[in-house]
Amino acid sequence: MFIKEYFKDIFSAIKSLLVGMRRTGYYFTHHKEIITQQYPDNRLELNLPERFRGEVVMTHDEVNEHACTGCSACELACPNGTIKIINKFDISPEGKKKKAIDTFVYHLELCTMCGLCVEACPTDAIKMANTFEHSVYTRGQLTKQLNKPDSKLRAGVE
Repeated sequence: MFIKEYFKDIFSAIKSLLVGMRRTGYYFTHHKEIITQQYPDNRLELNLPERFRGEVVMTHDEVNEHACTGCSACELACPNGTIKIINKFDISPEGKKKKAIDTFVYHLELCTMCGLCVEACPTDAIKMANTFEHSVYTRGQLTKQLNKPDSKLRAGVE
């Protein structure tokens, strides 16, 4: 009984090896299906998948306006405290206090690229970019301010 199981295991291992070698031989002889990308030589024609998650960015339009209302939904959705929103209160022309974003701090070194912050944002003010090269010499360079200087809330966003 033991000898039978021993030879059965050897036959199974050889069969598995031949299946793998057949697949490797197929890809070796069919050059149409090249899967491997030669990074960094192909930086100009690099194709990343549409669902790739790089880093969080805040979109601004041509007049330096954004859609972030400072609601802190992204900050609450982040599982490890990557996002910190500092709000301020502006006085509207009617004399009412209105909450506005002062600084949107993003700690890239803490980010797990999960995308929960993007899903939680009610105004689609932030999105995941396709950037992935984040090599720097100090960790301080990985802390970013996402809202541009002197940017304002886009009209009609509440």
